[in-house]
Amino acid sequence: MNLSTLPSHSASPARTSAPVLDVVVPVYNEETDLEPCVRRLHAYLTQEFPYPFRITIADNASTDTTAEVGRDLDASIGEVTFTHLGEKGRGRALKHVWTHSDAAVLAYMDVDLSTDLGALLPLVAPLISGHSDLAIGSRLAHGSRVVRGAKREFISRSYNLLLRGTLSARFSDAQCGFKAIRADVAARLLPMVEDTGWFFDTEMLVLAERAGLRIHEVPVDWVDDPDSRVDIVATAVADLKGIVRLARALGTGRLPLATLREQLGRNPLPGPPVDGVPAGLARQLMRFAVVGVASTLAYLLLYALLRTGSGAQAANLIALLVTAIGNTAANRRLTFGVRGTDRVFRHQAQGLAVFAVGLGLTSGSLALLDALADGHPRWLELCVLVVANLVATGVRFLLMRVWVFRAARARA
Repeated sequence: MNLSTLPSHSASPARTSAPVLDVVVPVYNEETDLEPCVRRLHAYLTQEFPYPFRITIADNASTDTTAEVGRDLDASIGEVTFTHLGEKGRGRALKHVWTHSDAAVLAYMDVDLSTDLGALLPLVAPLISGHSDLAIGSRLAHGSRVVRGAKREFISRSYNLLLRGTLSARFSDAQCGFKAIRADVAARLLPMVEDTGWFFDTEMLVLAERAGLRIHEVPVDWVDDPDSRVDIVATAVADLKGIVRLARALGTGRLPLATLREQLGRNPLPGPPVDGVPAGLARQLMRFAVVGVASTLAYLLLYALLRTGSGAQAANLIALLVTAIGNTAANRRLTFGVRGTDRVFRHQAQGLAVFAVGLGLTSGSLALLDALADGHPRWLELCVLVVANLVATGVRFLLMRVWVFRAARARA
């Protein structure tokens, strides 16, 4: 299709042909914000977007009057359609609409329109031209302008840093609600995406990157919605589970990413697989990071439980000792591929010696915190422990690789 020959939107208000762009607005109980959002988006696309478009409202099993508002908009505006899903899940809604859409380019944005609409055309233009396969709005890219609280800023940056460490992700912002994908790419990529909730975006981007697809990033102006309905704790837990599941799938090679690369014609660049890191080391780093995240969460939970009835140093010692044994066993089996009972007690003893480094770092950090900030809040104490554990994690990996499991790796 030659997009340059398509008529402008203003030249054909009543189109029957397939649109170039389908913008999905996934909603759940948004009876108040839905109509002003859709009318503002429609007005912008009518005035500024040069190609035929559609706005699709995807209702995720709302229990208020969102469905009525959506049907009214469908009936009153020619370029708006409404679809209702019986189950919740943003990923489920996007996958359903994108799979059934006849548009050449598929996009979505959050109903609060936190992202400036001026970034929409720069977002989809590389997809319309065929230059890129996916496009994302980024609040962390150079040139973006973001207004939000320190808490959300910290969570966002920490999450994207975690993706870089565990899944070797190179895109800058996984969770900004402003993305687009070419329809031919979506048809082949989406069947591999399992998540139906908030982790859908991340999984789609990681798989696309691993398949050699080109991801275009657009710096955006973004203003935080103070009335956001997102449950941060539940979303964080679901994301961590998603990271572990995806890392396992990538590590076992059960996803046909090579086939996807072959189908879409994106060949990998010449050179080492992951930023100059040998393939074996890259896999070990990924698995070690996943085990480390799980161990850190277990450690913090156990520490918090023990801290209610004991001092900080005692709680730290017990929590670290218990998680050290589990961490060594998991890394022995998953990261370094050592099976059976041969030298298991020796490996555990060496693992405890390695974790003594972690004990020194965390205990020393607690002692320094007590000296510098007597009577500090509990949340600051936990933050200091997280940082100390991150430093200790890097040291543990090096010692496990070059000392604890060196003989096992050599035999393999």
